[in-house]
Amino acid sequence: MASSDPNKRPKSGPWPPGPDSKPIPPTSWAKKTGFRPKFSGETTSFDSGVVDIEAGRARPLPPSNGPIPPSIGPIPPSNGPRPAQPSNGPTESSNGPTEPSIGPRPTKPSNGPRLNGPTEATNGPRPGAGAADGAEKKADGQGDGGGRRGAGRSDEGVEIGGEEDEVIGRQSHLKYELRDIPGLVPIGLYGVQHYISILGSVILIPLVLVPAMGGSNEETANVVSTVLFMTGATTLLHTFFGTRLPLIQGPSFVYLAPALAIINSPEFQKLKGNNFKHIMKELQGAIIIASAFQAFLGYSGLMSLLVRVINPVVVAPTIAAVGLSFYSYGFPQVGTCLEIGAMQICLVIIFSLYLRKISILGHRIFLIYAVPLGLAITWATALLLTEAGAYSFDGCHPNVHPSKSISAHCKTHIAKMKQCRVDTSHALKMAPWFRIPYPLQWGTPVFSWKMAFVMCFVSIIASVDSVGSYHASSLLVASRPPTPGVLSRGIGMEGLCSVLAGLWGIGTGSTTLTENVHTIAVTKMGSRRAVEIGACVLIVFSLIGKVGGFIASIPQVMVAALLCFMWAMLSALGLSNLRYSEAGSSRNIIIVGLSLFSSLSIPAYFQQYGVSPKSNVSVPSYFLPYVVASHGPVHTKFDELNYVLNTLLSFNMVIAFLVAVILDNTVPGSRQERGVYVWSENEAARREPAVAKDYGLPFRVGRAFRWVKWVGL
Repeated sequence: MASSDPNKRPKSGPWPPGPDSKPIPPTSWAKKTGFRPKFSGETTSFDSGVVDIEAGRARPLPPSNGPIPPSIGPIPPSNGPRPAQPSNGPTESSNGPTEPSIGPRPTKPSNGPRLNGPTEATNGPRPGAGAADGAEKKADGQGDGGGRRGAGRSDEGVEIGGEEDEVIGRQSHLKYELRDIPGLVPIGLYGVQHYISILGSVILIPLVLVPAMGGSNEETANVVSTVLFMTGATTLLHTFFGTRLPLIQGPSFVYLAPALAIINSPEFQKLKGNNFKHIMKELQGAIIIASAFQAFLGYSGLMSLLVRVINPVVVAPTIAAVGLSFYSYGFPQVGTCLEIGAMQICLVIIFSLYLRKISILGHRIFLIYAVPLGLAITWATALLLTEAGAYSFDGCHPNVHPSKSISAHCKTHIAKMKQCRVDTSHALKMAPWFRIPYPLQWGTPVFSWKMAFVMCFVSIIASVDSVGSYHASSLLVASRPPTPGVLSRGIGMEGLCSVLAGLWGIGTGSTTLTENVHTIAVTKMGSRRAVEIGACVLIVFSLIGKVGGFIASIPQVMVAALLCFMWAMLSALGLSNLRYSEAGSSRNIIIVGLSLFSSLSIPAYFQQYGVSPKSNVSVPSYFLPYVVASHGPVHTKFDELNYVLNTLLSFNMVIAFLVAVILDNTVPGSRQERGVYVWSENEAARREPAVAKDYGLPFRVGRAFRWVKWVGL
């Protein structure tokens, strides 16, 4: 056994080592990012395993003073006594004895295959540098592809892809990757499955907006059909001419709050009767202008500059604030028929959490279809209760006209009958069998600069959301993250798609749905072709009017219950972006905490300013946060400016974004600590055939725009 006496240590070999043991140079991304075990003088529990932004997996940290040559064996910390060497001989490299350590190095035993080279103690002579280099190449995906498909534990014990709902570990568990085409039947089934699993995010927004505008059941069904049509069409445009990632485009919750604020503007509160078309035309005008601004951001290349200040620490609280901002709508609506709403929420929780590991024919049905299964069971239960007379009262009818006198007996039950019964909506009966959505179907859009300015700022928030989705999904399905040019191209295409959404009139813009990343990880489907096939199926369904009528007939209490789950998921998905940064850093903890608290507290000040408990407000209580434009604290001689400032500063996501982007870009922190997004370089991407196939435009369109660096590769 080697002595631990420092005076008897073997002399170190030549330093720096010779050419045979030269360490593998880090990739361009690693050079840019820089991985340091210590940052800002802090040591956290996250030092033991950092997510590799390049490969999307956890990897051990190198010493702070530079990489250790692969030929050098395990080295104890320099600030303590040197442990004894194993009994079968000292560890040596091919060039000589072990060099003393420069800094601390973790030596925790591994629970699985190494990911980035050896870092743990061995009990015998160590192989030479050539074997070590081979191990390094395999770990980085340069050898036999082990880094691409392998799954295990890092040297620090960080689980890599233990479940399919853990999105760390790029491509480790996908059945089909970005360019895979498994066959017409499987790809069709997987494509439909992909859309069904994300159906709640697509159909629920119009079920909130249209009733808020005073629309009828028939108009709700028509808007739902239009949403299905535009979701399919814009998804096809994005997979062909956007980033080309398998991301579903659709109405985003980011646009829901500003849409509700416009709906509840003071000038619309005085209108009587069905104001649906009048308000929808105002929404269309604001969305068209904001979408043109977003397209300009993308195709002008400004987005490639803006993305430099958008990092996980900014994306996480911004998207989380989108979900948290609707707390006043969720459960208050569920409480109108508590037995049905609570049952809906409990079923979705049971399916998505407690039964998530149950597999049927190789598919985790309950995890993938938690929302549609919960909706179907709850709807069937409510139907049985309705038919059994649980919500029937003598002499009372749920659809009685407000102008008619109602007895005191019925007044106590009429609200419960409207919310709990499933036969109060006649949307399915009134919907036509065949209907083609067409542009300007609600009339000519009305353009108002104050509403358009609000939507323009919201389009920036939507772009921030999309940036996070692009990065996270590319780590799952693509060979590399996109280049800044591909990212700008995707934002520009989203802007054009939102212009189309404004022309067709769906009430919101069209953007990348945040739930895409979770859906890809759960369904294990990353094929671009599957998403395109599913989009075509969705377009076909949108032409069947009865489909829209069926969706529009979902009771409002079930819609609210599903939204409680969807908004909670959205908040969690937003915070999950922190996995690309050092989440245990006190710097990031303070920034995220301040951003989230400010996003709740500052809008509450604007929303409650000038509102007394006895004030007579004509809107429901759950819409009170969106009437701030009429009573906000900003009072200047310009009414339009008052509207813009009071409205924008009452949005939770706007406050979260402003606080996070200012703090993250002014408070010092290393790139690894901040989790700075690292995008592929244009020249390097052009030299790699896999990257060109992943992101290159089809039909040779890319050749015509190759000179435009913010559009092509």
